[in-house]
Amino acid sequence: MPTASRGRTATHLAIAATTGNLVCVTAAISATFGTLLVPISQDLGWSRAAVSGVLGLIAIVAAISYPLIGRTMDRVGARPLILGGNAALAVLIMSLSQTTGNIWLFYAQFGAIGLAGATCASPMIAKIVSNWFDERRGLMLGVTAGVGNGVGATLMPIAAGILLPIIGWRATYGAIGLIVLVIGFPLMWLWLHDTPARAPSAPARVFEGMTLREAASTRRFWVLLIAVASGAGGMTAVFTHVVPMMTDRGYGLGEATATVATFALVTAAWQVVTGGLLDRLRTPLLVVPMYGAAMAGLGLLQFGQGSLAMTAAGVLLGVGMGAEYGALSYFCSRYFGLKHFGSINAVLYAAVILAQGLTPAAMDLSYGSTGTYDQASTAIIAVLGVGMALLFLLPGIGADGRTRLRPARRAKALGDLLPTAS
Repeated sequence: MPTASRGRTATHLAIAATTGNLVCVTAAISATFGTLLVPISQDLGWSRAAVSGVLGLIAIVAAISYPLIGRTMDRVGARPLILGGNAALAVLIMSLSQTTGNIWLFYAQFGAIGLAGATCASPMIAKIVSNWFDERRGLMLGVTAGVGNGVGATLMPIAAGILLPIIGWRATYGAIGLIVLVIGFPLMWLWLHDTPARAPSAPARVFEGMTLREAASTRRFWVLLIAVASGAGGMTAVFTHVVPMMTDRGYGLGEATATVATFALVTAAWQVVTGGLLDRLRTPLLVVPMYGAAMAGLGLLQFGQGSLAMTAAGVLLGVGMGAEYGALSYFCSRYFGLKHFGSINAVLYAAVILAQGLTPAAMDLSYGSTGTYDQASTAIIAVLGVGMALLFLLPGIGADGRTRLRPARRAKALGDLLPTAS
């Protein structure tokens, strides 16, 4: 394939991957749920807690299904599953317009949405992006996931807010499902493709890699799982509690909403920044000060005073969460290779989803016993500190994309390759 044609193909793929993230379940369901929660509760006569419980169900379904979906993609390719997942997600969201007063049917619909959404979620799209890009992998992972999720999570609630008073929550869900299908499916059908035997810019060794079992036997896998994946999930949980944390301390809803918007936009932008920097510097130590930023941001959010402090908190928290999401798939691909990337990255993201589901409950339990989020915030800061320390255990990455070995380990590795005397 000529160089110019390769470049166009890669650009088209990046656009399709970004679009897929723009209409993923995070943007279409999670980001719009707060807008539609009260009308659903009032119309169907259910408590808000009963309605919002479907978000926990989605998290559980995703955490269970991610590893299975990732393993299947490693075997048959990602494109057919992502396309099928997008179409199923759209139809299932549209089906919410027909939901009845049966809460079990309502939960079943959202359970199916969780499964379809997991099939076309960011970790699955990251498999194709990682295959197609080598030298600029970090940047393109940041662009496709950060910009896609960030723009989607910004625009979808706006669309829901405009439509809700005009057509009601049922038809609004129908419109959201239609947006997911009309915007997402055509572009991904045309431009989102599994790589050929070799990506346009990648040498053959890029497609080597460990199995999930081999990866799980390494220290770096568990460091990523604990320090980065769980940290990202915990930070997402903090994101969902910004408004109650601020309003409980006397800030207005407008100020709290502005902080959430700052948090979200900086997270999206910083994924791109983190990816670009990782392509150049290739070291996990790059992420260490960004963890420090997250810790400072959470401290300001819970204990700071004044609007300027809250704005700074949103920026610092966005830097931390953007760094975690920007680094996770990148380091997974570099440390464990691409041959079984779908399986390994899916397990790491299952930890993200579990942390997203468990941390809010822990925060609310702490609030229930103390009346504030002070203890929960302090505990999360401590956990982030542990994660930051664990990053020092991860090796750097050489210019060829392989993990750098320390001198003693390199000597041992070379010794293992030499024939032994008989």
